[in-house]
Amino acid sequence: MTQIVIHQMPSFKKAYKKLLASEKTIVDEAIREIIKNPEIGEEKKGDLAGIFVYKFKFKIKEFLLAYEWDPKTRLLFALGVHENFYRDLKRQR
Repeated sequence: MTQIVIHQMPSFKKAYKKLLASEKTIVDEAIREIIKNPEIGEEKKGDLAGIFVYKFKFKIKEFLLAYEWDPKTRLLFALGVHENFYRDLKRQR
């Protein structure tokens, strides 16, 4: 199996750094899922075409993880809860 390279945008790193240890564990599991099956997320349209968003829950919070992918790489764009997530993601693009 080929090695998948993970790249993180600064906004993703910043959001990840603020998480609690228990939340980081859940996010790490979500990243492993994306590595195994990059089509697990929902592909966006319009301004965000080409970006996939994977939604997952931790306790009562729903997290969104935005990423792009090709067969060899995964680019992690953003991580957060729904509030202002897409607005901020459009600004990054």
